[in-house]
Amino acid sequence: MTIKETIKKFIPNFVLRFYHYMLALIGAVIFGFPGKNKNIKIIGVTGTSGKSTTVDFITRILEESGAKIASASSIRFKVGENEWENKYKMTMPGRFVIQKFLRQAVNAGCKFAVLEVTSEGIRQFRHKFINFDTAVFTNLSPEHIESHGGFENYRKEKLKLFKATKNIHVVNIDDENSKYFLNIPANQKIKFDMKGAENTGIKLNIEGRFNLMNAMAAISVARAYGINDAISKKALEKAKGISGRMEVITAPPQRGPARGGKSPVKVIVDYAHTPEQLEAVYKTFKEENLICVLGSCGGGRDKWKRPVLGEVAKKYCKEVIITNEDPYDENPMEIINQVAETVGFNAKKVLDRKEAIEKAVMVAKPGEVVIITGKGSEPWMCLENGKKIPWDDRKIARDFLNKINR
Repeated sequence: MTIKETIKKFIPNFVLRFYHYMLALIGAVIFGFPGKNKNIKIIGVTGTSGKSTTVDFITRILEESGAKIASASSIRFKVGENEWENKYKMTMPGRFVIQKFLRQAVNAGCKFAVLEVTSEGIRQFRHKFINFDTAVFTNLSPEHIESHGGFENYRKEKLKLFKATKNIHVVNIDDENSKYFLNIPANQKIKFDMKGAENTGIKLNIEGRFNLMNAMAAISVARAYGINDAISKKALEKAKGISGRMEVITAPPQRGPARGGKSPVKVIVDYAHTPEQLEAVYKTFKEENLICVLGSCGGGRDKWKRPVLGEVAKKYCKEVIITNEDPYDENPMEIINQVAETVGFNAKKVLDRKEAIEKAVMVAKPGEVVIITGKGSEPWMCLENGKKIPWDDRKIARDFLNKINR
C-alpha cells in the first residue's frame, strides 16, 4: 500500500468529499467558470464501454456540420484544429485540467464541447460547475465495483450526470439499465438501439459491430441539434480508425510472397478491459483463429474480473498469452496467475509485455488474427510506488510486424 493510500484510509469519507468538491470549485474560479458560459453547449458521454469512440464520432459529425468543436476523452484533447494526446492516464482528468480545457474551448469560440464522463470523475465532483446541455448513456456493465462498493453505487454515480443535465438525454434502450436513465426528467429524450443503427445504412471503416451502437449514439446527438443523417453518415464513413480502439496495426508491404502464400497476419490493438468488452472484440473475429495477448487488469482494482477475463479468452482464443498490464503496487505475476487459473492448459504466462506481443506476432500464421487488449493507446505503464514508464502497444506490434516483412 502506498503512502497516499495509507493516508486516505484514515481520512473520513466526508473530509475526502469536501476536499474534492473544493478542488472543483477552486478550479472553476481560477478559470472563470467556463463550464457555465452560455456561448458553448457541453455534451457529456457516460457508460462503461464506447465512451471514447462515441465522443470521437460526435466530434466528427459536429465538425462536418460546420461547427467549431472541442472534445476531451481518454485518447485526446481537441480544441478546434489543435489536438494533443491525453497523457494523464485518466479518462476524465482532474478539476484544473477540465476547467482549463473548457476555458480554452470558450476562448477559441467553440460552439460545442464533448466530454467523456466517468463514475470516478463524478464521485470526485469533476463534473461540477459545468452546465451540461446533453447527457449520453452508452451502456453499463460491472466496472470499478470494488472502489464504488457495488454495482448499484457505480450506476448511481453515472446517473448523477443525467440528474445534472436538464435539457437533452440520449439513451441506449438495448441496455437493461436504460430504465434508470429514462426515469430522470429532461426537456427532450432520445432513445436509440441496434435496430435503428442497422437501419441507417452506415458503413463504418472500423472493425467491430458494436461500433454501430456508438455511431447511433452520435447520430442521435446530431439529430437533437438539427443535423440531418446525411451529414452524420458522411462524417462517420470518413473515419478510418480511432487510436487504440479496434485499431488495425499494419506494416509496409512484404517483399515477395506472404508467409505460406496466404494473407498476412492481422494485428488488432484494443482497450478492452472488462469481460463484456473483451467478448465483443473477440466475437468480431469469431470465424478466425485468434492469438490473444491478454492484459490482466490494473493492480488493486476490480480483482473479480481476472478469472472472468480468463474464461472469455479460453472460449474464443486458439492461443492465450497472459501478460503484465498496469500492476501498480501488486505483484504482477500474482495477477497473471489469477487470470491463468481459468484459461487452463491453453495459457502462456509471459511477464514482459513486449516479449508477449513479440511471441504472439511471431507465432501467428498467415490469415490468423493477433488481438492485444488492455491498454489500447495508453502512453504509460504504471508500476509500483507511482513509477510510470513510456509505453505503446501499437508501436511495439508494428516494430515486430516490420521484422516479419523485411
